Amino acid sequence: MKATLRKCLLAQVACLSLWPISAFAQSSELVENLADCKAGRETCDGSRLNPSQSADVALARHERNVSDCRNGYDSCDHSKLSEPETIALAVADHRRNVSDCNDGMRSCDWLKLTQSEARAVAVAEQQRNLDNCRDGLGNCDLSKLTPSQTRRVNEARHQMSISDCKNGTGFCDHSQLTLSETQEVTAAERRRNAQNCQNGWDDCSHSKLTLLEARQTAYSEHRRNLAACKDGQETCDYTKLTAAEAKTLAAAEHKRNYTACLRGYGYCDPSRLTVEETRTIHPGN
Repeated sequence: MKATLRKCLLAQVACLSLWPISAFAQSSELVENLADCKAGRETCDGSRLNPSQSADVALARHERNVSDCRNGYDSCDHSKLSEPETIALAVADHRRNVSDCNDGMRSCDWLKLTQSEARAVAVAEQQRNLDNCRDGLGNCDLSKLTPSQTRRVNEARHQMSISDCKNGTGFCDHSQLTLSETQEVTAAERRRNAQNCQNGWDDCSHSKLTLLEARQTAYSEHRRNLAACKDGQETCDYTKLTAAEAKTLAAAEHKRNYTACLRGYGYCDPSRLTVEETRTIHPGN
């Protein structure tokens, strides 16, 4: 009898100890279900919501529908909007359409514009076309330009062509240049070529250099080669060094090797040491 009573008491204690865990798991599931319902997920189980939660979910659904309508999504249900929300949506839609028309977007619906809005959009469209034609960007319809605008576009394009020719960029049409402009462009091209050669850059034509520019380029190339040799770079060409430069570099390299041997560096080459230097490093020998 006592043994049976003991077993019953132990079973009750076990159940009581597991109850918090079960209650926590159930509470977590309810919270997750509420979140699913508010987000409109298919996993939502409306039967597990209490009245307060149902009201919160209904409010979240309504707000989501308002947002969908504002963004023009297909999921928008206009029948669920209140009268003030419907009016606000109509105003927002109209403003968005006006903005789309002013920006030249395909979503523009001209039929929904008022006369004054249509005139303003037409002005904006004309200005955009003028800018595109003048800058050579986007869609340009020359047939929509006035004679005055055509002259301005041609002048802008001519100046842009001159700039491209001088800078060696973009589209350069030498045939459209006047005699003075051709002279300016030729001088700019010569300066650019001389600079490229002196700096060792691409697009250098030595044949186009003047005698002075060729001397300056040769001096710059020699200095770059000397610096490369001093730094031990692969681009060094020892054959282009003068006898004095080669001697100076050899002395510097010998000193560097001796220092490396003194300090035990891995790039030390003992075979290049003098007898006296070897004795300095290995006194006992």
